[in-house]
Amino acid sequence: MESLIYSTIDLENEIYNLRKRMIEIGRNKGLLHPETIKCSQELDVIMNQFQNLKPN
Repeated sequence: MESLIYSTIDLENEIYNLRKRMIEIGRNKGLLHPETIKCSQELDVIMNQFQNLKPN
């Protein structure tokens, strides 16, 4: 995954899409499938970026 600076709206959209994709993969292939885990890890990165942009 590239290291890019996103706006909070971009990150919110990406979080929504990754969650939706991860749930679908998890339902179809199982929660421990490598593709589900990879998607979860990508979601973690985006969520961390989002948290870092939000004021405390």
